[in-house]
Amino acid sequence: MSEQKTNESRRQLLKNIGLTVAAGAVAAGTTTAVQAADKSEEKKTKTTKGYHETQHIRDYYNTL
Repeated sequence: MSEQKTNESRRQLLKNIGLTVAAGAVAAGTTTAVQAADKSEEKKTKTTKGYHETQHIRDYYNTL
């Protein structure tokens, strides 16, 4: 009877370890995704919009 109880406690320990590892992986994945989203938002706000006169455009105007 005690051997059966030992096997059950080992199984429960292994299940708990597996669940802990899985939960840690999910937490790490969501943290990484949030950080990546934050960085992409920073890039979007740093870009300027509107007309930019570049050398390519000046060359085109010179051909007119």
